[in-house]
Amino acid sequence: MVRLSPTVLAWTVALGVAFGGGSALIVAAAPPLARPSLAARIAPQLVDLSAEARTVVVRRRRSEGTAVRSLWARGRAAIDGWIGGHERVRALLRRAGSGVDIDGYRSQQLFALLAGAAFGAIAGAALVASASISAIAAVILPVAGAAGGVVLRERMLGLSATKRTARIAHELPTMLEFLALSLAAGEGIHDALRRLARVGRGELSREIASVMNEVASGVPLATALGQLSRELTVPALTRAVDQLVSALDRGAPLADVLRAQAQDCREEAKRGLLESAGRKEIAMLVPLVFLILPFTVLVAVFPGLVVLQAGL
Repeated sequence: MVRLSPTVLAWTVALGVAFGGGSALIVAAAPPLARPSLAARIAPQLVDLSAEARTVVVRRRRSEGTAVRSLWARGRAAIDGWIGGHERVRALLRRAGSGVDIDGYRSQQLFALLAGAAFGAIAGAALVASASISAIAAVILPVAGAAGGVVLRERMLGLSATKRTARIAHELPTMLEFLALSLAAGEGIHDALRRLARVGRGELSREIASVMNEVASGVPLATALGQLSRELTVPALTRAVDQLVSALDRGAPLADVLRAQAQDCREEAKRGLLESAGRKEIAMLVPLVFLILPFTVLVAVFPGLVVLQAGL
C-alpha cells in the first residue's frame, strides 16, 4: 500500500476538483442533457395568456448560451428550490431597497456558495498539508464553507432590510412635520408630497417620490400610500398612512392629524430607546465589572502594596 504525504494528498484533491468541474462543463454542453423541458417548449406559445409562461421564457433566455451560463442557471435554480421562500425574499429585497430581483439575488447566493466552498477547500488543503487535520475533516470544510456563504448572504440581506426600515422610522416624524407645515401654509396634499420628494434626501423621500410617480400615472393616492405601507411594514408609517387616508376620506384637517402622528412617532422612538437601554443593561455592566472596576482597585491598592514591601 502506497502512503501519500499530506502535500500530495492536498494537490490530489485540488486537481480532482478541477477535473470534475471541467468534466461537468463538458457534460452540460452536450445536446442530450441540454434539451429543453416540456414547460420550456410550450411556454413561448402561452406568453400572451400566462405570467408563469413569460417567467419561464425569460429564465430560458437568460440561461441560454455557454455551458457556464447553463450551469450557473441550474445552480441558481437548485438554490431556489433548496431554500425557497419567494415571498419572504421579495419582501426583504423591497424593504432593503435593493434593485435586484429574486433571480439576481439567487445568483449572489450562488456566488457566495462557490466562494465559501473555495475558501473551505483551500483551508482544508492547507491544514491537511500541515498535518493539522485529517482528510475527512478537509472534505467537510468545503461543505461547511458553502453553507456558510449562503447563510451569510441571507443574513446580510436581513440586516440591510432592518437598517433601512430603522432609517425610515427615524425620518418619519420630520417628514410628517414638514407635510403639516406645508399644508398649514395652504398647499394641497399632492403638492406637499411632491415638495417633500423634491427637497428630501432620505430613504423615505425616495419612497414618496416613487409614490408620486405612481399617482402621476393614474393610481389613487390612498392606494399608492397603502401599498407603500404594506411593503415596508414599518408600524409607525402604517399608522400614519391609515390616519392620513381616514382624514382624506372624512375631510378632517390634515395638518392637525399629521402633527399628532409626528408627536406619536417621537414618543414611540423615546420608548424604544428606553426599552433598548433596559435590554442592554446587563451588557453595559460587563465592561464596568471586568475592566473599569479591576483597574480602579488595582490603582488604589498597588501603591499601598509597594509601600508595605518597601517598609519590610
